[in-house]
Amino acid sequence: MVYKLLMVYDVRPNRLEDYRRFVMGEFLPRAQALGLVMTEGWQTAYGTYPARLLAFAAQDEETFRRAIYSEEWDMIETRLGEFVLNYERRVVAAKPNFQFFIPA
Repeated sequence: MVYKLLMVYDVRPNRLEDYRRFVMGEFLPRAQALGLVMTEGWQTAYGTYPARLLAFAAQDEETFRRAIYSEEWDMIETRLGEFVLNYERRVVAAKPNFQFFIPA
């Protein structure tokens, strides 16, 4: 089975520029080094859903599991918390179309 990691969150007020620098300069490159490829990135334009939704996938289940349970992932996910609020993530069975979840 192929999986996706879905991440939803809001960017902290007054941290947007720091957030962008971190995501582009550290988060995405380090996630890719772990074997996770960002497949989708969405911005909520209207409604009460979190502002951002990112989706990641890996070439196989072993790579996916090794990545999301690694110390490296824990470090970059924790660092992301400096820039975001209302963060949640879900691992879901991958489907070919847009996927989301209702945060708690």
